[in-house]
Amino acid sequence: MTLPGYLQRDHKIIRGRIDYTSNKPDRLGHNRGREVFTVTLHNDGRRSLMAHAEIDDRPSVLRFEQLSLDAAWRPLDAFIRITVGDAMRGSGWFRFTDTHVECETFTAVEGRLSQTFPTPGPTPMFGGHAIANDAWVTKLFDLNGPATQTTPKFVVSSTDHRGATGPYVSPVAVTLTLVGREKITVKAGTFEALHFKFGDVEGLPVEHPVYEVWVTADGNYTFLKGVVGGYMMTAYELVELTDHI
Repeated sequence: MTLPGYLQRDHKIIRGRIDYTSNKPDRLGHNRGREVFTVTLHNDGRRSLMAHAEIDDRPSVLRFEQLSLDAAWRPLDAFIRITVGDAMRGSGWFRFTDTHVECETFTAVEGRLSQTFPTPGPTPMFGGHAIANDAWVTKLFDLNGPATQTTPKFVVSSTDHRGATGPYVSPVAVTLTLVGREKITVKAGTFEALHFKFGDVEGLPVEHPVYEVWVTADGNYTFLKGVVGGYMMTAYELVELTDHI
């Protein structure tokens, strides 16, 4: 569509919704949460994610995440706000440069925190625990490299498996395996996908169960489907997607 000369639009919008369900025998297929997200794609390659996630399992978790990346998919800034059990847990702002990571935050447990972490170069990614954000971590995988790779260290906002602590700066590295390229069908449609398996996560106090993730193979790494085993026994599925706004 051609806009009139007095209007300017330099971006594209992708919007989606993800359902969280249980794989536990007594709750198989039951809904346990949801996430809505908006991705803004700028003409110069920058992109931003806004995600609102709800986990209904007690204690419930409500999370707002805003993340912006440069054209090379490196984080510029982020904001996280977390509610646990309907009580404010914490909120924090992150800033990333070529030499350090900054975080200004307040949490119900730690109080007021100011963190500055030196880095050997730009931070390669940020993980704010939104499922849509999990998909972006797979961008760190070199599709021309070996089938199993360990990512360079990046920053997450919490080392809790549900992202229910912090937010604060926590460096981690993830072992990723490319299972293969597949065509999959989810409630949002049929897509060409990259199928990854998240293995060891260096930097977590408790080992995370194996996490399988399918993302779009179109270069946007949009989340399509996820399955977590172990004690979590949970699943995630993209149920709505609008990418022509």
